Amino acid sequence: MRRIPFFLSLLALSGLIAGCSTIYRSPSVTAGVSDSGKVRVVPVTPETVLVANRSSYAPKTLPSVFGLSAGSGAGTIPRGPGALPQAPSTQDGSRAGLELDPPPQVNPGPYTIGVGDVLVLSTPSTQGTAAELSGLLAAQNSRNGYTVQDDGAINIPDVGRVRLVDLTVDEAEAVLFQRLVENQIDPTFSLEIAEFNSRRVAVGGAVGRPGVQPITLTRLTLGEALSAAGSVSVSDIDTSSVRIYRNGRMYQIPLEDLYAQTALQNLNLIADDSVFVDIDYDLDRAERYFAQQIQLRETALEGRQTALQELNTTVNLRRADLNERRDNFRQSVELDAVDRDYVYLSGEVRTQGRYALPFNRSATLADALFDTGGGIAKETGDASEVYVLRASQDVREFGAVTAWHLDTRNAANLTLAAQFELRSNDIIFIAENPVTRWGRTISQITPSLITTPVNAAVN
Repeated sequence: MRRIPFFLSLLALSGLIAGCSTIYRSPSVTAGVSDSGKVRVVPVTPETVLVANRSSYAPKTLPSVFGLSAGSGAGTIPRGPGALPQAPSTQDGSRAGLELDPPPQVNPGPYTIGVGDVLVLSTPSTQGTAAELSGLLAAQNSRNGYTVQDDGAINIPDVGRVRLVDLTVDEAEAVLFQRLVENQIDPTFSLEIAEFNSRRVAVGGAVGRPGVQPITLTRLTLGEALSAAGSVSVSDIDTSSVRIYRNGRMYQIPLEDLYAQTALQNLNLIADDSVFVDIDYDLDRAERYFAQQIQLRETALEGRQTALQELNTTVNLRRADLNERRDNFRQSVELDAVDRDYVYLSGEVRTQGRYALPFNRSATLADALFDTGGGIAKETGDASEVYVLRASQDVREFGAVTAWHLDTRNAANLTLAAQFELRSNDIIFIAENPVTRWGRTISQITPSLITTPVNAAVN
């Protein structure tokens, strides 16, 4: 084997060292004017963050389907008992004495809100009218208020559905107060019941105006119900009676006893009571009337149940449609078929790539560095050389780039990264530290130092 002259090895080594600057050149940010345009380096400070954030930017918005709820626009369900049956015809027959069998006196307690009631929200400035409630418009329907629907809730714009059924007025006000506060709406309001439709008493028979009487915040007595129905219209009170059907049982009060005893006139009526003024002794006729009332209520209840099922079906179909449209949008995002704004991460980051700016809001430098795993590579990155490269949008400065420079060797400066707002097509660049630059240069020189002398020896 031939010996390699020592001076040839020295000559090859010196040539490699002299040309090492051409082997590896690391990317960097340099202020000045180049062929690509002007580069201006601006340190990131609290003052310059305000300047950087001043540039206009409108984040991409989510489709409107993400702001819809399945229950909106469901409408109201028809309700009500319908027309009452006519009183049975008068019959002739033998008459016997009437026995007094009144219902027990009951305490109905405070009024609780029920299905069909119409509620009105009012502020002190409106003096009890259905107007604006701190920017919240009252529902504009035929009743100028909020109707309690079959699910026991009212639907308030900007607040949503609030369940108030079976609550007193005070309890309902407390619930509404909490919901308004949660939605950051001024909770100065009062609650009133404009129409009482949920609790009623049917009055029929020999009265001036047969019909139904609502139970309101004040108790409804037997005397008040008969008076509101046009009073009793009989020719002989000795042979007439008032029959009350309650909870499957029928009670009887002779009309003579009713007029003679104030306590009987003050008997409290409760929801779903049926009162019938009979002018003869035929109980079968009264029972037919009560049977009609029962059948009427059962029919109305079945109608409500059917309407509620239809509402639930409509809401479920609407919810499925909304979910399908939202899923289609998410799949479009996954397939990159949606126009998005991106920020690009380059240099000594853990993962180079692009970061999609979020919908409906701005993102910060800290979001891009920490949310995607693209932060500074600890082994190779220079914490003092973090840049956000932003091209000028002014045609007069075409090609100009502003390099916002952040030094994160002081961890306190990371708070500035959490305030620095990103813009579409920003480039986040992190330079390599000097040790990494030198190591990479040596890694490229070392193979040449080995192979060059060997090639010289072979030749």
